[in-house]
Amino acid sequence: MLLRFAHGPETIKIGDFVVRRLGFGAMRLPGKDVWGEPPDVATAHAVLQRAIELGVNLIDTAWYYGPLVANRLIVEALYPYPSDLVIATKLGAKRLPDKSWVPALRPEELRAGVEEDLRSLRLLQLPVVHLRWLDQPDVKFADALDVLIGIQREGKIRHLALSNVTLEQLEEALKKTQIVAVQNLFNLRNSAGPIVSVARPEAVLAACEQRGIAFLPFFPLATGALTASGGNLDAAAKRHNCSPAQLAIAWLLARSPVMVPIPGTSKIKHLEENLGAVHVALDPSTLAEIAPNA
Repeated sequence: MLLRFAHGPETIKIGDFVVRRLGFGAMRLPGKDVWGEPPDVATAHAVLQRAIELGVNLIDTAWYYGPLVANRLIVEALYPYPSDLVIATKLGAKRLPDKSWVPALRPEELRAGVEEDLRSLRLLQLPVVHLRWLDQPDVKFADALDVLIGIQREGKIRHLALSNVTLEQLEEALKKTQIVAVQNLFNLRNSAGPIVSVARPEAVLAACEQRGIAFLPFFPLATGALTASGGNLDAAAKRHNCSPAQLAIAWLLARSPVMVPIPGTSKIKHLEENLGAVHVALDPSTLAEIAPNA
């Protein structure tokens, strides 16, 4: 089991679920470019099983990872699921044959995505569903959210969350329904400026803090850019007897008590390294040294 966190509380509530503040993202489990089968299915299973052994009880996935590969691997490795495991999914995107990522926000696409996640994950109800916003000319944010609210009322979704949203969209959603989590891009490299289509990431985080909403930073390691030896974090990491990856995750945990990083990997060694970040205690001088605006 994971030991006591060096920074902030060990757990947070996402709706009526209690999860540990370091989860696992399933995006890296399929093959290259998040497409097709992994090089070694047995290793993918072992990574998921080891994550559970180490105390992870939040897994983030989406039916379009693979597509359908990540969800299938989760079932093969973990079903029947541990009683405290929370599986969070995302709707609003899909993959094309050229491996591109495109919006899928029309009502029929959102409904089909819910059914795909229910089927492929062997669930009767999806615990947490993020509306993953990607600009789509013929779909309004409010309309897409209304579709998921309707599906939630049907009992197929327990809790609603958002992903890749602006502060304005978060506030708009909160006027309509309870939002239990926000999943936006946020890490040491780009937390201080515009990212993807989302401006003011710090403002979104602050709004989540004020309302007690869990904030799941995706790409917490900037897709590996923060983990390289000899990089900007290397010197500070050596002083703390940890890796740059652990330092980057520890910074997120120290940044806010509502922060729930979900680093993903396809290797057990990297999984164990990432989860070891909970033990890295950072003093104020180190936090200031590695801050994005330092």
